Amino acid sequence: MQYVDNIPVFGNHEANTLEQATACARTADRFALMADGHLGYGVPIGGVIASENRISPTAVGFDIACGNKAVRLDIPGSELRANIHRIMDDIAAILSFGVGRKNSERNDDSPFVTDTHPGWLTEAAKPLRHKANAQLGTIGSGNHYVDLFVDEQDRVWCGVHFGSRGLGHGIATWFLKAAGAKDGMMVDPVYFDVTSDLGAQYIDAMQLGGTYAYAGRDWVCARVARLLGATIEDEVHNHHNFAWLEEHDGKQLWVCRKGATPAFPGQRGFVGGTMGEQSVILEGVAAEQGSAAAEAQKASLFSTVHGAGRVMGRKQAAGVFDRKTGACKREGLVKPEMMNDWMKQSGVVLRGGGLDESPHCYKRLPEVLAAHGDTIRILHTLTPLGVAMAGANEFDPYKD
Repeated sequence: MQYVDNIPVFGNHEANTLEQATACARTADRFALMADGHLGYGVPIGGVIASENRISPTAVGFDIACGNKAVRLDIPGSELRANIHRIMDDIAAILSFGVGRKNSERNDDSPFVTDTHPGWLTEAAKPLRHKANAQLGTIGSGNHYVDLFVDEQDRVWCGVHFGSRGLGHGIATWFLKAAGAKDGMMVDPVYFDVTSDLGAQYIDAMQLGGTYAYAGRDWVCARVARLLGATIEDEVHNHHNFAWLEEHDGKQLWVCRKGATPAFPGQRGFVGGTMGEQSVILEGVAAEQGSAAAEAQKASLFSTVHGAGRVMGRKQAAGVFDRKTGACKREGLVKPEMMNDWMKQSGVVLRGGGLDESPHCYKRLPEVLAAHGDTIRILHTLTPLGVAMAGANEFDPYKD
């Protein structure tokens, strides 16, 4: 860890990411930047931003309660390897990947049909109940995925990454407009006083998004287990686009982790690598008082990375195309043969995934984790056998 303009910074970052972090720190009581950080809308991904009586919808972001869940299954790796192509075909066919997708296997039985969570009473969430019910258990697009792994003992894990889907996006959009947020990347984050009506409504709606995201990831993991005829033996589950009321240095702070994972001592997290590299199960360490690790934990507000972290924007990686004609307007830096070669060497069976998700677009996870030193320990290393994501040019009949 180093300090840049008095901000705790883990790892190495581009100048624009540090510039954005510095700007955010001016408006917050506490700020830290994790090693997987990169430029985001208003607040960098990997940013941990905290205030005593305020909460920032900018810091939580559009994908409220995006997060990771990993479950260990009671089948051996040999069984998964023997059937991996068929299994990945089934996952791609049965589960719903893409923007605005509906879950073909779930609607009327959604637990949110009659749910009485106070978040549903907010003006932002009221009109979104039908969409939420239809989308529960869908994965989305971009870097959202369903992966199958084996660990160092050849045990099978399923890992998923996605958030609150259209519900969260709709809630965030409503509150950002209500707060007068500006469009763009290099803009100041907006806040609500938590004692105000809008602040109280935002907290209720955000927490509804969190409950919904947890339920969606639970559903997908259970569905994969059923597809494999397996039983879930262990689970690790965390949000990383969320705000928590926590005590730090004797103060009650609303801590927003935008692309950062909570990592208090003993708390486990699932952190994904790229589609062609290993992921990990980690936990926060009870560092010795007065040690460098203890200082780093306090500075990070007991947070760590949520993934490998991008080094290349989506358009930069995949290029820019004319939506009407399909003609290439600007070539990307990642060529199909580059991604294909990486995936072939990794041995991963891939379903979906575009050039903007190629491993070339990301930092290396071991280096990112190493930047957090002794604040965390790796419990399990997960080697991917199968990865399913939305396709680069997939037809989507259910636009939001």
